[in-house]
Amino acid sequence: MRLSLQVCLGFLFAMSGLSSAQEAPLFRYSGPIVRASVFTDALGMLNRERTEYATNIVIIVGNRVIEKKANPESLALAMRATGLALHLSPKNRRALILNGQLKKGVLPKMAETEYSRSTLAALLMQRAKVLFEQKGDENGLLARAMVDLAASFDPSNEDAIYAFELQKIDYGEVSWDRFTKIQPSK
Repeated sequence: MRLSLQVCLGFLFAMSGLSSAQEAPLFRYSGPIVRASVFTDALGMLNRERTEYATNIVIIVGNRVIEKKANPESLALAMRATGLALHLSPKNRRALILNGQLKKGVLPKMAETEYSRSTLAALLMQRAKVLFEQKGDENGLLARAMVDLAASFDPSNEDAIYAFELQKIDYGEVSWDRFTKIQPSK
């Protein structure tokens, strides 16, 4: 009797372990696919600056996913921002970890930030202005993406919203597929 009880309890524990291991993820997130950066050395940013922007963008986005409980809007923003971060800094630790966790349906842990969302949005706007002034296709692409993110990070920032709406009129929507999908070989 005692042996059969132990066998039954062992079976129940084993089955409960299997069912929890087979549970579906809390949310669906396919994540950006980045094999090579769309940016070259022609981009008007130093590697250190690229890494710092990538890290801060991903921290803000990861925290937002947590705050919004991985709702579709926060996951879409995470996809765009993580894709951009991986193009800025392809081996960025924070970006790779966030992307990997979200692909598995795991919420990241809240991370300490150097900047609030509104401060990072203001910094993105300032950097975008400098990139536009430097001219060049890559600088323009990154500047437009930064303006888009700034408007997403801080919808109360009137400068960001105005610049975002102007660039939609002048250039159309930012093609985020350039940052999130595999690009054909050149």
